[in-house]
Amino acid sequence: MTLLSVNLNKIAVLRNSRGGNEPDVLRAARTCIEAGCGGITVHPRPDLRHIRPDDVYALAERLPADIEFNIEGNPFAPPRGPYPGLLALCRAARPAQVTLVPDNDDQLTSDHGFDLQRDANRLRPLVEEFARLGCRVSLFVDAGTRELEPAARIGAQRIEIYTGPYAHAYAQGQPDAALAACVETARRARAQGLGVNAGHDLSQSNLGALHRAIPWLAEVSIGHALICEALYEGLAPTVRNYLKILSA
Repeated sequence: MTLLSVNLNKIAVLRNSRGGNEPDVLRAARTCIEAGCGGITVHPRPDLRHIRPDDVYALAERLPADIEFNIEGNPFAPPRGPYPGLLALCRAARPAQVTLVPDNDDQLTSDHGFDLQRDANRLRPLVEEFARLGCRVSLFVDAGTRELEPAARIGAQRIEIYTGPYAHAYAQGQPDAALAACVETARRARAQGLGVNAGHDLSQSNLGALHRAIPWLAEVSIGHALICEALYEGLAPTVRNYLKILSA
């Protein structure tokens, strides 16, 4: 079954907007786990806009051993203030998976994947460093990416398909071309021996079609839509709704 990893960034956004510790990131993680999710995702950024390094350390100490901890981030972003850099965070937290994403402070959210033809050689030593920590390495790529041999060659074990354009097309009632691009990239990744994750703007409305088209998805990482839906339905019921979609 495809693993559901819940991204807790939006919980931290709400907490940081007021200060203090509410809503509690750790309590939110426990609630999602008790509802049945198999993983917790965080994406700390150098500007500390949501998940902070202290959240990463606390989650690393408290997550059950059978729950996958996935840390996303830009491996090229240098340390800044309390942010020690992605490699240092992973050295301390030892997540099961690290997802490398080419984002920066100017982006409201991740909005594109790596150009593997251009970035592979620069990524290689970092992929090797993360692997030495025992982390599975996943690379964020655009749907429609055809040349995935570089990802396998530098030692990545998975890709994560950026599904933002698919979600937008689905909302517009014209998902076919965007979905086909996701499927094509997933097929090419599988041919290279790479596992396939997916994430960004996935929701209860659009996840089922993606999962039916790519039934071998290893993992989906869902945060913004899940937390928005949880405002109306409750966090635990929302997590269970996603699990029903993935088990169908």
